Amino acid sequence: MTQRETKVLRVDSLARVEGEGALHLRLDDGQVAEAHLKIYEPPRFFEAFLRGRSYTEPPDITSRVCGICPVAYQMSACRAVEDACGVTVDGQLAALRRLLYCGEWIESQTLHIYLLHAPDFLGHDSVIDLARTHLAHVERGLALKQTGNAVIELLGGRAIHPVNVRLGGFHRVPTRQELRPLAERLRRARDAAEATVRWVADFDFPDAGIDTALLALAEPGSYAIDSGTPTAMPAPSTAGLPPDSDRALPTRSFPVHAFPEHVTETQVPHSTALHSLLDGRRHLTGPLARYAVSGRWLPPEVLRIAREAGLGDPRDGTVCRNPFRSIVVRAVEVMYAVDEALRLIDGYDPPPRPHIDVSPRAATGHGATEAPRGLLYHRYTLDTDGTVIEADLVPPTAQNQAAIEHDLRRAVQDRLDSGSRGTDAELTALCERVIRNHDPCISCSTHFLDLTVERG
Repeated sequence: MTQRETKVLRVDSLARVEGEGALHLRLDDGQVAEAHLKIYEPPRFFEAFLRGRSYTEPPDITSRVCGICPVAYQMSACRAVEDACGVTVDGQLAALRRLLYCGEWIESQTLHIYLLHAPDFLGHDSVIDLARTHLAHVERGLALKQTGNAVIELLGGRAIHPVNVRLGGFHRVPTRQELRPLAERLRRARDAAEATVRWVADFDFPDAGIDTALLALAEPGSYAIDSGTPTAMPAPSTAGLPPDSDRALPTRSFPVHAFPEHVTETQVPHSTALHSLLDGRRHLTGPLARYAVSGRWLPPEVLRIAREAGLGDPRDGTVCRNPFRSIVVRAVEVMYAVDEALRLIDGYDPPPRPHIDVSPRAATGHGATEAPRGLLYHRYTLDTDGTVIEADLVPPTAQNQAAIEHDLRRAVQDRLDSGSRGTDAELTALCERVIRNHDPCISCSTHFLDLTVERG
């Protein structure tokens, strides 16, 4: 009779992940029987805070959900409330909103690339250690992030939790002269952004593929950032393909107002965060999904560099499903955001008014934008006087949790099947890398993960 091994492995802190949580792995006779990413932080009740408030308040209140991606919450909130009120913001006001969002993409994606993710590929525990051997790279990353912050500060009034955004547009819009120094700074950042893509493309990437549906906004002719139609690409297994297949499968779209019909949330016992499923199946939002769905609409020069970086060409029906390469997609998106910001500044013509009027009415509105971590959906139901009756916020990480757990199972099982299980420390490091590939914002704050592994 063979005696089964039972082992519990605990890691009290996982650095370079935003928020607090725990991972529970159960290995049974060489098989990963259970993988739970536990979110044990207490609920933050933002949806409850919004009930009973004026329809003008969600953009400011929800921006406090996250200090790294406040613009994403503001823009999704504005879109949803304006949808309820029957208002569409277009023209130069819409262009300014997109410019503001570009600033957030630059600063947030750069933060993840340089401070949180790159150390994994270069054998360092932190960006402090990384700076000892790659100081020039770290300085380049910090300068890029500061450029993104400068965009947000100019348009939003301040770099964290902007105060200049309002329904219908802005409290104040910039002059052409105010944008000129910003354009000069972005031009200098363009070289740094391209250098970032080429730098991360040379990292050593394990072979991997995530067998999960991909969900992102799509806006034909443009790489979706602040608007678009939810578009899903099925998992390879649904077409009888291997998980690491680079074949692009047919996509299907549905209107933003149908989002709750397709993406359903459920409570799981091991997490205070809701889990989401797309038509009953796990799905992934974020860089891999965006590149698969919208990559074909990247500008030719950006797409050429993306191909050279090993991401494939979505126009030719190839899709990157390797989660370790998500860092490359993020770098490409930073480069695109810099180019897009320059394009918007070059075509800027100050609107006659900083905002259009938005009058309340009794209705339900829906809004979705692409936060750096993935699709962010808001829904608000208003009373006749504009009082918020109901609010629903579905962040990217809540949608991605099931996919992250599946990816953890895959990575650990592959390690076990290879015959080189490694030490507990090596297994822990693998799990940490897998989680950071997806850049989860557990509570839109920082710090640690508890890892427990039971072997039996």
